[in-house]
Amino acid sequence: TCFRERENSGGGNNPVKVGHMWLFITTKEKFHGFVDSEWQGSKGEKARDNGTAEEAKATCVEEPEVKKFKPDTEEGNKAGKPDSKRLRGQNKSRPHKKPTTYDEKRLCLSVIQENRECPFGDKCYFYHDIAEYMASKPADIGESCYLYDTFGKCPFGLCCRFAKAHTTPDFKTMENTDLVKAREGKIPVKNSLSKDLQYRLRKHSVAFEKSAEYLKTLSNNRDKKEQQGNGKSAQLPSSTDKQPPVKTVGPLTDADVIKLRPCEKKQVDFRDKLYLAPLTTCGNLPFRRVCKRLGVDITCGEMAMCTNLLQGQQSEWALLKRHESEDLFGVQVEGCFPDTMTRCAELINNNTEVDFVDINSGCPIDLVYKKGGGCGLMTRTRKFEQIIKGMDYVLDVPLTVKIRTGVQEKSNMAHKLIPEMKNWGVSMITLHGRSREQRYTKLADWDYITTCSKLAGPIPLFGNGDILSYEDAMKAKETGVAGIMIARGALIKPWIFTEIKESRHWDISSGERLDILRDFSNFGLEHWGSDTRGVEKTRTFMLEWLSFMCRYIPVGLLERVPQKINERPPYYMGRNYLESLMASQNVGDWVRISEMLLGPVPKNFNFLPKHKANSYK
Repeated sequence: TCFRERENSGGGNNPVKVGHMWLFITTKEKFHGFVDSEWQGSKGEKARDNGTAEEAKATCVEEPEVKKFKPDTEEGNKAGKPDSKRLRGQNKSRPHKKPTTYDEKRLCLSVIQENRECPFGDKCYFYHDIAEYMASKPADIGESCYLYDTFGKCPFGLCCRFAKAHTTPDFKTMENTDLVKAREGKIPVKNSLSKDLQYRLRKHSVAFEKSAEYLKTLSNNRDKKEQQGNGKSAQLPSSTDKQPPVKTVGPLTDADVIKLRPCEKKQVDFRDKLYLAPLTTCGNLPFRRVCKRLGVDITCGEMAMCTNLLQGQQSEWALLKRHESEDLFGVQVEGCFPDTMTRCAELINNNTEVDFVDINSGCPIDLVYKKGGGCGLMTRTRKFEQIIKGMDYVLDVPLTVKIRTGVQEKSNMAHKLIPEMKNWGVSMITLHGRSREQRYTKLADWDYITTCSKLAGPIPLFGNGDILSYEDAMKAKETGVAGIMIARGALIKPWIFTEIKESRHWDISSGERLDILRDFSNFGLEHWGSDTRGVEKTRTFMLEWLSFMCRYIPVGLLERVPQKINERPPYYMGRNYLESLMASQNVGDWVRISEMLLGPVPKNFNFLPKHKANSYK
């Protein structure tokens, strides 16, 4: 990434300054030797000096052994040749631990909810003696509880990992009545799945009236085509077989004969806005809140499978949750059949508060593609048309579509689909400038995006791919797109939205980056809980995010600005210890950063990033 080589061949830890440029190129062994020695030798002093919490010193007590570097050859490589094969794809067999693993024995719900009798009596597995539970509970992480300070009451009570902040000496939970009254009646998170709706979905007792109307027209059209194929097209149906278009019994109302026209649907102005892409795993609600603070305009939930939503799966419905700060929010659904997708759209329309619904027609993974979903929809145009028309029929909000250039690398097909989609009822199209075969390799084809943006008018078309700086964003806007969508760029540097809006390069300090991570940890504790389960879930999602964030190279270290998204940084020393730690591609160093904010990891903790390329072996 256009670093200048270090002038001192000794390769020491002291930076060399030439003019306004800090030059820190080093080797893998020297880099990790420095990070490990500083972390263990000073017991977190340098990390604390750079804006970390006071707990950093405590977290270094049980630090694992210094990483032993593996040789360049694998154990099974008898020839002794270095393994030059690039790591790619997902770690499909990575260890998966449930949040309950880290909570050996919990406090009984009857004790948490005072004055309640335990229905299990002596057979109950959980603690009933508060003093015994508090003695076995892991040490508190910090002195102040974010939930108590924000809402005036912590719903996790004694189970909270910051319980000292709101617990009296006789183990009673305190409340700040002024804060509780101020927040009374406010619902910070919407679109939760109610128990009643979940029960009705599981019993298949939810009515999908508008979907049934649309699907009936599909079946009628299919029957007509079958009759024409059998040579019966000349036989007209009798008057008794013909169904009246509207119900004629009873008073005739406008609703009986007038459909909701496109101009009467909710209108959303998408143009000239910054759009945070729906990111599986990392695009969770706390991360979206961080991005909202940093200037993003449009947010979208993670991809949800329509079949799982129709079955009432709690984990899938959690992907539809919306925070009150998300003023322009949509949900993305994936499916491959008109019936399930239309019913899912009606379900979302009637039971959630969203500004738009997006169809995922760009997912490249085999699990989705082989079923005909994701990128597979681009090759099944008849089904794609039926899905879009059906969802548009049942929705009161705009319908958008996200696509790729095509399936094969040298066979683009988006330019053929876009003119058709304009007639099907789509309100906005997002085009990722890569094919399914490319996945995320090579550069996005912005010349092709330019061609497609001209075909899309007057419907807005957003471009997506390789945007990591405001200069990239300015070049993208010159192509004529209505707006830009940012995905990996937001994971690597979420402050990219601020840079674009202020048209500048932000040489953000390591302390400011840690503050962003601290905001994420606070939002995570609010979303997933401040007990042991919630803390470890927050940590897991933070580590997934850090696997991307470590790719960022500080602006002050670059000889050529800006950094490009396809350039991986070499090993380099930061301007201080925390900056060096944040540049590490080692999972163990990401865990150390999480320990600064969420305390020491449990003894049985294990983490492997989702993507193989995100951490060296």
